[in-house]
Amino acid sequence: MIPGPGAVIITVPGLRGHVPDHWQTRLAGSLANVRPVTPLGRENPSLDERVTALQLAVETAGEPVVIVAHSAGVIVTVHWAARHPGTARQVRGALLATPPDLAAPLPAVYPSLSTLADHGWLPIPRLPLPFPSIVAASSDDPLGDPARVRALAGAWGSRHHDLGTVGHLNPASGYGPWPGAGPLITELDHAKALQ
Repeated sequence: MIPGPGAVIITVPGLRGHVPDHWQTRLAGSLANVRPVTPLGRENPSLDERVTALQLAVETAGEPVVIVAHSAGVIVTVHWAARHPGTARQVRGALLATPPDLAAPLPAVYPSLSTLADHGWLPIPRLPLPFPSIVAASSDDPLGDPARVRALAGAWGSRHHDLGTVGHLNPASGYGPWPGAGPLITELDHAKALQ
């Protein structure tokens, strides 16, 4: 549990969208100050629609905001920050969990890399984020090579947080709850105030 009222927490889902036993879903159900970005699902690969939804969520939340993104939601977040630097300055911090590197083909259930490129996902922005961020990375994520994910974290100016062998940190990898998210969110909730 995350102590105190703190920031509005905006969760940004991956390509699968809403998954009932996902740690983001559980987080949203456990706190009053969580506002999920509406998931679109894999059948709609539009990056623009996802970026627009995140922009609306941040604009309507007011300050302060902590973004909690998972998987492709991390890529949405960095594209959003590059497109909306003014609004991005309202963000207190971002927890960016297990981002895919989009350098190797994804499993067949996901859109192809060419489809993602056609919808603007590639190249992944490599600009420093205008807010504190933590990339929580797995050492055995099938969607993100550890060295490439570490390089993305460096480009974004994010602190790299090694989660160990947690797969893609999703129900398929054995994770419904993720208790480790709470302390990282709390750290981010206080990070900008201490700068």
